[in-house]
Amino acid sequence: MTEDEKRRKCMLFSPFDRDLATQKLRTHKLNLDYNSLYEDQAEKREKLIHEIVGDIGEGTFIQGPVTFHYGSHTHIGRNGFINFNFTCQDDAEVYIGDNCNFGPNVTIVTPAHPMLADERRDMLDPSGERRQLCYARPVTIGSDVWLGANVVVCPGVTIGDGCVIGAGSVVTKDVPANCFAAGNPCRVIRELSEADSMRNKPDICGEYAVI
Repeated sequence: MTEDEKRRKCMLFSPFDRDLATQKLRTHKLNLDYNSLYEDQAEKREKLIHEIVGDIGEGTFIQGPVTFHYGSHTHIGRNGFINFNFTCQDDAEVYIGDNCNFGPNVTIVTPAHPMLADERRDMLDPSGERRQLCYARPVTIGSDVWLGANVVVCPGVTIGDGCVIGAGSVVTKDVPANCFAAGNPCRVIRELSEADSMRNKPDICGEYAVI
């Protein structure tokens, strides 16, 4: 079994494997290319982001700067907005739905390491050689999700459709759909309801109206 096959199966793998390192180096260079472009260089930015990520839907805008680890393991839906300094350490697959809004400095992390220090330093491969290993778990973010500034989404987490995650939260466990959740560790505060409608905030709406 290759290191990439182990990675896909959420098993321990060597992140220093030559093929994996080659993939990451390519993406790290493309990150720099994307981040060097001006915001109004839309065609060049669009071409590059399609080279970086696995797939991205029409109408999604990524402000930049960005940092993708592999990039090809990330799948982003339509009509999203991802603000400054998005980091996606996509050793495992990352799925982001349609119509999502990410505040500045959002981080998605999929890799994990052994908890014990000696195992984190190295373990033995089948030939008896010492290797530094990690494993990774996929992250899924549903559609119509708003992640506030400085949110961190940890390995293996699923965030349901329609959720709002408060700024600075560290999401360590799944969040069910249509909830407001916040904190470190993040916990569900309440379900979202009509009480949250902008209809109830005429002083903020001004001349605008809910459809």
